[in-house]
Amino acid sequence: MAAYRAPSLLQPHRAQEALRDAHDGRIPPLIGFFCGLACPPVAKIVAQLGFDVVWIDWEHAAMNVETMTQMVHDVQFFSEGKSMAFVRVPGHGHENIGFALDAGASIVVPQVDTVEQARHIVSAARYGAIRNGTRSAPPARYLPGISDTPLDPSLTFHENVNKQAAIVIQIETYTGIQNLDAILTECGDEISSVWLGSLDARISMGFSGGGLGGNEPEWLDAVALYESTLAKHNMPASGLAMGTPETKAAMGRGKSFVVVAAETYAIMGAGLTELGYFRENFPKRNHKGVYKQL
Repeated sequence: MAAYRAPSLLQPHRAQEALRDAHDGRIPPLIGFFCGLACPPVAKIVAQLGFDVVWIDWEHAAMNVETMTQMVHDVQFFSEGKSMAFVRVPGHGHENIGFALDAGASIVVPQVDTVEQARHIVSAARYGAIRNGTRSAPPARYLPGISDTPLDPSLTFHENVNKQAAIVIQIETYTGIQNLDAILTECGDEISSVWLGSLDARISMGFSGGGLGGNEPEWLDAVALYESTLAKHNMPASGLAMGTPETKAAMGRGKSFVVVAAETYAIMGAGLTELGYFRENFPKRNHKGVYKQL
């Protein structure tokens, strides 16, 4: 993502443009890593691996504003701008949307069900009442002449930032799927991508949450409606793509942004593999006499 970095790494990358370019086939899909732990040292490591996006899950991780901000800066500075931070904010709170954007990240907003919620999210994420924005400009976040250099000199700094940071909304209920057409009709120009949260959506419909898909006719109809709505609005899709090669191909179909790995899964996978090997190959034995006295 170095090609999409901003003049300062304290600013958000040109994430809106990157998602649209991936959707239109000008670049490959964005490949993301999921950080589900409130752990800046992990973010520093992941930042150096070469992922396009590092997702910081503020929604479900036990972290405060300072830790979230530190992880965003770790991603963007330790990667030297090659990776960009996306923060999943905890809910729709105006202040949390502002905190994540002020840190220099793009945002992922969960549980978007209605047009009214989408309007609020877009308003909270944008500067300027002239465009219905209610985001407050942080007076001490950017240094004049140092980190507030505008990408496009013909626009103000804050107008530039409005065009840089992406807003990804998550549709996570059947109600949200049904309302997605109205949401995109009203707010689609300000939304960069739509993520179908299959786990929560399936639970909302009374289906098992185990796994991320299913073959129930009602579920398949809901997914078809989601995909049809995105096609109608020419909206980039995003989501997970993990598992076997066949599963990855199926989950990644049509998506311009895919999350393909997570630190929790990596720890669990490597840990269980090694634990199983040593449990099987290192049975109990009397170690007396294994070492020989010189």
